[in-house]
Amino acid sequence: MSTFKAPKGTYDLIPPDSAKFLAVREAISAPLRNSGYGYIETPGFEDVALFSRGVGESTDIVSKEMYAFETKGGDKLALRPEGTASVLRAALEANLHKSGNLPVKLWYSGSYYRYERPQKGRYRHFSQVGAEAIGAEDPALDAELIILADQAYRSLGLSQFRILLNSLGDKECRPVYREALQGFLRDLELDEDTRRRIEINPLRVLDDKRAEVQKQLVGAPMLRDYLCDACKAYHEQVRELLNAAGVAYEDDEKLVRGLDYYTRTTFEFVHDGLGSQSAVGGGGRYDGLSEMIGGPALPSVGWALGVDRTVLALEAEGVELDLPATTSVYAVPLGEEARRVLFGTVTELRRAGVAADFAYGGKGLKGAMKNANRSGARYTIVAGERDLADGQVQLKDMETGEQVPVALDAVTAELRRRLA
Repeated sequence: MSTFKAPKGTYDLIPPDSAKFLAVREAISAPLRNSGYGYIETPGFEDVALFSRGVGESTDIVSKEMYAFETKGGDKLALRPEGTASVLRAALEANLHKSGNLPVKLWYSGSYYRYERPQKGRYRHFSQVGAEAIGAEDPALDAELIILADQAYRSLGLSQFRILLNSLGDKECRPVYREALQGFLRDLELDEDTRRRIEINPLRVLDDKRAEVQKQLVGAPMLRDYLCDACKAYHEQVRELLNAAGVAYEDDEKLVRGLDYYTRTTFEFVHDGLGSQSAVGGGGRYDGLSEMIGGPALPSVGWALGVDRTVLALEAEGVELDLPATTSVYAVPLGEEARRVLFGTVTELRRAGVAADFAYGGKGLKGAMKNANRSGARYTIVAGERDLADGQVQLKDMETGEQVPVALDAVTAELRRRLA
């Protein structure tokens, strides 16, 4: 037993379960790669001010959950709690927005860190796949990203998820709503932390999950009643494009998400089979974020989908992914000469694209065949001195039990034919 354990609120990805996570990442990224999004990877830590400015000082992420630290050189850094600010920072630093080809379309995959109370579906270290379309204000982009996420989930076999949709307005109409909401909230019986939030970002109070707070929010002003004509028209275009694509969604006037940078379109993917941690992903438009972190005006939209929560959603629906076999062929040598020859055969099979493994450790036939069975291989190659003298190996079908001799120089071709 090891002296050390994984830190509280984290998890290790270990075979065979890790294959599910790889398959989910592949399924989520596949529609993006097919739609002009290029891969980007950013550091696991950034300047702490990047998140305090972009995500927002009043958010739980920045005020309570961020892993912040000071380096020996005096730099104040934070483990990234989300991906959008990092990706936008990288795009600005590399001047991708000056290439003349807007929007800049990027996708990413990685680990993120928040100091939260650990529970099923909520971890201190978690995995996401995200996408950002930077530098264009177009309802078709908002709709595109929602459609691509819906496509990814359906390709995995998920069906019991819902898409919640709302508009948060823009710099023209949101201040008027903000003032009306603040006036309403100031008359409620709320704790001091929540009262401070009213003055900094009152929309975040609407996102409070506590029942005693939600009860008092009945009758609160709704943002939809304060949207300017431009925001109403923009949101209606997003809805029309989703309707035309056959993507079902639910209008949710209370949806604000947990980050300060969202404007106009905001959306969330929820799965009712996950209990209290029902959100599997979400995103929205963030037209002012670039300016918040020192860049030019670059209207943008994006989302992030949780890999671990998507795996939990698959389990909740009882969906079994069709995962490729890690080993298709297992080689069992009997004797030193066979060991040398079959190791060469395994190398040849791998070069030909066949997933092959080898009986290491000099085990006898019985032990080696047990390993072959545990590997899940469809075929086993067995060879001893007599087989090699005849220029052949024994090929065993592990499903039917059938065993036939195959010429040594024809093994790769024969296995490729059988596995095709």
